[in-house]
Amino acid sequence: MFFCFTFALQNAIGQEENIWRKLSVVKFDKRIADADQHIAREPRYMPLMRSLDGTEIIVKGYIIPLTGKVAQSEFMFSAYPYEMCFFCGKAGPETVMEVFAKEGTTVKFSEKSMTLKGTFKFRSSDVNDIMFALEDAVLVEQ
Repeated sequence: MFFCFTFALQNAIGQEENIWRKLSVVKFDKRIADADQHIAREPRYMPLMRSLDGTEIIVKGYIIPLTGKVAQSEFMFSAYPYEMCFFCGKAGPETVMEVFAKEGTTVKFSEKSMTLKGTFKFRSSDVNDIMFALEDAVLVEQ
């Protein structure tokens, strides 16, 4: 029994440490976006990433609030603190995901890193949209 618990815990911890690395293997293909010849970057997801879709993951990161509320049920979650995140131009779109907390729950904002668990979903192939989501998310550690 102890062995099973230890193995499960190690598996969850390993998953937490590697999730952002798995998401970072996205490749971007350049294509002409419109008649004015603007170049767009279109994400191409690797099989390793596709295998995560619909699975429960554990991810450590930072809240990027969408509102001024202390506790939120929908927010952005970043691999990096706010001053280094995608929205500040310091990282790529693969370093953030939109989080939807489990119904009836909220997550209290903190500038410190936290760990969430939820169901991973691909959202969009549009580089101008958020590519990933975490649904039915719950706080594991703050």
